[in-house]
Amino acid sequence: MAVELLAAAETDAVVSVLAESFSDYPVMRYVLGGGATYGRRLLTLIGFFVAARVLRQEPVLGVRDAAGQLAAVAIVTLPRSAPEPLELTSRREVVWTELGAAARGRYEAYGTACSQFAIQEPHHHLNMIGVRPSHAGRGLARVLLEAVEDMVRSDPASAGVSLTTETSWNVSLYQHFGYRMVGRVRVAEDLDSWSFFRERQG
Repeated sequence: MAVELLAAAETDAVVSVLAESFSDYPVMRYVLGGGATYGRRLLTLIGFFVAARVLRQEPVLGVRDAAGQLAAVAIVTLPRSAPEPLELTSRREVVWTELGAAARGRYEAYGTACSQFAIQEPHHHLNMIGVRPSHAGRGLARVLLEAVEDMVRSDPASAGVSLTTETSWNVSLYQHFGYRMVGRVRVAEDLDSWSFFRERQG
């Protein structure tokens, strides 16, 4: 299973994989709420997350299935993030105008809650990693995690890789992969977030 550095032209496919993967993810439900428009709103929010990486020319990684279709992806923030392009700034405002002030407030509350565990040293941050449900259980997430860890090892400016999860069953999984829990926070009554860090190896 080869990991590819994906081009901007594949943005729609990346968003599709992540939308499938995060359809019922707790933080997405918390930010966006429910309702008949949830699917469209989810695509809008994830589309913005992916655009932020693409516009900053940061890594978007993918693994394909035997038919050549994207089956799993990961989006990463680099230790030395580029200044925010004007296009991203304007897109952010368009996105939050569409999603509404309440959703923006919940998203910012989530970010504030998690920020207390932010790693201060320059490092890679794994923003999102997702596998299409139809391809779950095939080790694709592990392959992507290893690819991110390889990026860290090749960058002497990076202290390691951080990530967060909002599902309790992921906690032992990341610990198994060598990630150290650096904090847990109750964001809302039905939403907890766990922060992890894995120091650069070698």
